[in-house]
Amino acid sequence: MTAVTDTTASGEEGHGLRSWLLHGLPEHTPTAPGPHRTPTEHTHRWWQVMCLTGVDYFSTLGYQPGIAALAAGALSPVATLVLVLLTVGGALPVYRRIAADSPHGAGSIQLLARLLPGWRGKLFVLALLGFAATDFIITITLSAADAATHLIHNPLAPHFLTSQQMLVTLLLITLLGAVFLRGFGEAIGIAVLLVGLYLVLNAVVSVSAMIQVLHHPVLVSDWRHVLVAQHSNPLLMIGAALLVFPKLALGLSGFETGVSVMPLVEGAPDDDPNRPAARIRNTRKLLTTAAAIMSVFLLVTSFATTVLIPEKEFADGGRANGRALAYLAHAELGNTFGTVYDISTALILWFAGASAMAGLLNLVPRYLPKFGMAPDWTRAVRPLVLVFTAISFLVTILFKANVDAQGGAYATGVLVLITSAALAVTLACLHRQQRVLTGFFTVVSLVFIYTTIVNIVERPEGVQIAGVFIVSIIVVSVVSRALRSTELRVTSVEADEMALKLIEEASGDTIRFVANEPDARDVAEYAEKERQSRQENHIPLADRLLFIEVTVKDPSEFEGVLHVHGERRYGQRVLRVDGPAVANSIAALLLWVRDITNTVPHVYFNWTERNPVAATLRYLFFGDGEVAPTTREVLRQAEPDPTRRPVVHVSDAIYSSTGNLGASVGHPPVLRP
Repeated sequence: MTAVTDTTASGEEGHGLRSWLLHGLPEHTPTAPGPHRTPTEHTHRWWQVMCLTGVDYFSTLGYQPGIAALAAGALSPVATLVLVLLTVGGALPVYRRIAADSPHGAGSIQLLARLLPGWRGKLFVLALLGFAATDFIITITLSAADAATHLIHNPLAPHFLTSQQMLVTLLLITLLGAVFLRGFGEAIGIAVLLVGLYLVLNAVVSVSAMIQVLHHPVLVSDWRHVLVAQHSNPLLMIGAALLVFPKLALGLSGFETGVSVMPLVEGAPDDDPNRPAARIRNTRKLLTTAAAIMSVFLLVTSFATTVLIPEKEFADGGRANGRALAYLAHAELGNTFGTVYDISTALILWFAGASAMAGLLNLVPRYLPKFGMAPDWTRAVRPLVLVFTAISFLVTILFKANVDAQGGAYATGVLVLITSAALAVTLACLHRQQRVLTGFFTVVSLVFIYTTIVNIVERPEGVQIAGVFIVSIIVVSVVSRALRSTELRVTSVEADEMALKLIEEASGDTIRFVANEPDARDVAEYAEKERQSRQENHIPLADRLLFIEVTVKDPSEFEGVLHVHGERRYGQRVLRVDGPAVANSIAALLLWVRDITNTVPHVYFNWTERNPVAATLRYLFFGDGEVAPTTREVLRQAEPDPTRRPVVHVSDAIYSSTGNLGASVGHPPVLRP
């Protein structure tokens, strides 16, 4: 087997705003099969990477206890217990499974894309990307708003800042965007420092709060009396907690990030690249440890804040609104410690926004350009940073920089991603006929589906924002797919020994290919095709012909590897090609043959009888259409030098009842004009 791959990246040269914005944008060289390459990542210990994901996951402690108290009142500890049980018994098993099934950082979205091939899967992925964008954007805006809350409510902060929540939030988002415009370097060291300090400070606050509870048992008695008065027995408490649970779903954030950073997790030198067992094992340690730490903190802090803080302080404008633990830090340990806690909380919340921005910058290039569904400039970092910063500004203004108001939208994004992950794992287990696991994950999926629906019904702003993202992504995707349709779209060429041998036999002054749509593939078809090709194009009998037959198995794929298989059939030389689109595959094959033989090949087509509009739509969505002119256009764009460009010949001759389109489309149904 021979594989030829040519990927080249270089930055934009020159000066000015355009060059600065597109700095680092990979260029397509004329013969480059495709735009993507696999980056080499530096790996780190699993606990270090846990800190990188923890700036998002652990930072929710900054606002989760306050949101829980506001949503559930005295029931907050019980509702938080339900959250913890679902975290440990639901979300954690789901993502431990995803770590095994998608060990290269693609996450649950890629797992679903594999289980749902074709356009159906692509549209589903686009919808999930809309919810993922909602999750990440709201992470940026909500974290910045909560960081601003901690800063402006600090007793040592200037008095004029008290009424400047919006201004401070926008300044923090601006600072975040500026950091990424300059260049976001190694973040793990900073994450380890911030998470370590933040967890230590939270542990101090939690222990201090529990000591206060032990010294004042009357507070616990008062809380219990209120709880019993509102919910007379444990069953009613559990039922009410289940109803309130969707509002607490913020505490589930971070799992998707945990599997998306798997390439950063250190494995073992002898790991299988396709299934790195040590990396999977270490990622599972990461997920389990993070869930355990968070579960303990959530249980302790929800109980302490509910018992120790007056209920009115959780309301909008109260001193504990969005900062319940900071309230306790100041009240129990003094303003000096409280200020240190506020600064630490503001930093980790701000860095959670950095984690979300990094997630967006990885998410968009991972999927949309690969699908052909993003403009070329989205492969550059700086334009995306400006777009995401502008969107964050808009969302912040829309929600008036209010932490509580953004909770529903954030929860919607988190819940949809976790629900889709649970469904992906369920489908994977069903496909493998693992009945017990299928039943378990079905139950988990149903719980998350219920939670998601309730959250959407009660707080529809999340799905409204996601809907805007989804519609925007689909519109941009369709336009981009059309504009990029004539790219080469082949990442590499792999040919078997027979294909190489047939090409070598046909080599000479001129290598001639005949594009053939296989019909019966019998002796009469090939004989008639050869006769007509030679007659209409005046090809000498001494010149050997190579037939090209392209099969597009999944026309929704924008790019892929070109697999070339050679065979001798009824005395004819035939190259059977599997590729992402007919015209692009033929063009890539011709360029590859030119490079390995140092001979410019010729290819022969005939026109079809299709309507031009119908042919264009078929090309965009099914990969075939009018192949001859499209092949020539792909070659023109890929090879600017006419003397090195493969030559395209087109004839009006009707070679057979099915024509000579040069391809079959499907899996593999035969395309008929």
